[in-house]
Amino acid sequence: MQRIPSLLRRLVPALALCAAAVAPALSHAAWPEAPIKMVVAYAAGGGTDIIARLMAQHMQKHLGPNASIVVVNRPGAGGGIGFAEIANAQPDGYTIGFINTPNVLTIPIERKSNFHWQNYDLLGNIVDDPGNFSVHSDTPIHSLAELVTYAKANPGKVTYGTTGIGSDDHLAALMFERAAGVKLTHVPFKGAAEVHNAVASKQIVMAAMNIGEAMQYQKGGTPLRHLGQMSEKRSTLAPNVPTFKEQGFNVIMASLRGIAAPKNLPAPVREQLAGAIQKTVNDPEFQARAAGYFAPIRYLAPAAYATQLKEDEADFRQLWQAMPWTDK
Repeated sequence: MQRIPSLLRRLVPALALCAAAVAPALSHAAWPEAPIKMVVAYAAGGGTDIIARLMAQHMQKHLGPNASIVVVNRPGAGGGIGFAEIANAQPDGYTIGFINTPNVLTIPIERKSNFHWQNYDLLGNIVDDPGNFSVHSDTPIHSLAELVTYAKANPGKVTYGTTGIGSDDHLAALMFERAAGVKLTHVPFKGAAEVHNAVASKQIVMAAMNIGEAMQYQKGGTPLRHLGQMSEKRSTLAPNVPTFKEQGFNVIMASLRGIAAPKNLPAPVREQLAGAIQKTVNDPEFQARAAGYFAPIRYLAPAAYATQLKEDEADFRQLWQAMPWTDK
């Protein structure tokens, strides 16, 4: 009878080791056990914020009955505050967020930052929205040619709003200035919603924002006139808006909006998140609602997304050498 306690003493350490080995698998299998935070690096009401809230609603369905996704806005520094929060969070699957090009690529080029696109586990790209210039409908500017004429007659008086230095809107405006031989005055904001409010209230002459966002604000009642979209061909969302190329200006610019998480997520969690994103993008109900918000969907799986970011980063590094995009 004395041998049984002795045997138990020898078995306990072995059982403890087995339990420790099984615990991570059990914890991953139970994920998510708490709300997932989805970070948006811009103010509420903009194009990224709207698509994020739509994604959150649909992703929850594909992550299981216990899943809950809460969207939080972290505007500032051209998106840098939110991008850094995502990159530096614990890689446990409870923090994900949207990263936007070109900002997530250009900020580390132009200044020291604590994030880089390679610091993320990429989960999939969602949107590819061409750039655009819009003015209030009361403005006596109806085309890019008229914008150039007005800007040359009123040097520096054409104020334009963007989502920050180094954003796609800002870079596009600088490229347009160079192509047209004009000087515009940059007014950076924390998000597209603020740019919209400024042009709606005539605080600025022009909004440099993505065509999907501009179409949505126009549908909401803001009297906007779109001067041109920066795609190779006219977007199906805005077939009546001519491209910059059609009007004689070779300016091509768009914003990718994808979802990422901190590097080194547990593989099962990463696969669940990426799978939920792909299922959401393929969901006809999601597609219909996204179209209603004028969000041009372009899904890229993680590997293809990484390839696209790598190529775009190389292009922006070349652009920085030729045309640094500071306001100084």
